[in-house]
Amino acid sequence: MTIDDPRLEHRLEGGLDELGLRVDQARRDRLLALVGLLHKWNRAYNLTAVRVPEEMVTKHLLDSAAVLPFVSGPTVLDVGAGPGLPGLVLAILAPELRVTLLDSNGKKVRFQRQAVMELGLTNVTPVQARVEAFAPPAGGFDQVISRAFASLQDFVALSESLPSVDGQWLAMKGPAVEDELGGLPDDVVPVACHELAVPFEAGSRRLVILERTHTIQGRP
Repeated sequence: MTIDDPRLEHRLEGGLDELGLRVDQARRDRLLALVGLLHKWNRAYNLTAVRVPEEMVTKHLLDSAAVLPFVSGPTVLDVGAGPGLPGLVLAILAPELRVTLLDSNGKKVRFQRQAVMELGLTNVTPVQARVEAFAPPAGGFDQVISRAFASLQDFVALSESLPSVDGQWLAMKGPAVEDELGGLPDDVVPVACHELAVPFEAGSRRLVILERTHTIQGRP
């Protein structure tokens, strides 16, 4: 299958429609160009275990896009972003977001930078650093998201200083996430757990949203 195979665009369009996302042609073209870059770089740098472009549309683009309704930002930090997922997809779909991609792997951050340049994304900042050593900007991030980065307990512990005072953690997890909820700090609690139906994907995906207790108590 080639990157310009019409089946890729058909799958992307069908998946976005199934997710209820209205995406113009320019953004769809950028998403498909991202798949092309991933496929090209993957042959030399092993960025992802997914090798087939059509599967990349499902497992990377649509999987990332499924969380968009819960991402309001406007500042978003993607922790353990790898080749930039879900952050690059979210930044393409919602240009009003300001997305920072954080990863310690040099080759993956180099790919992020190349993708940002080639796709003309002005709302994305790649950063190479370990999460525990990363100094957030003043005020922190409105939302900190991860996609299969670590357990909920480790995700929160390592990124404790990164959300803003009233910020959220968004953890993209598998179906067994309930087993991880018991290890959270006393001042961090789940406020929502959404079942995500990823088009063309048989497995289930959960999005767990966490907040500090004082954020909840401070609401009217």
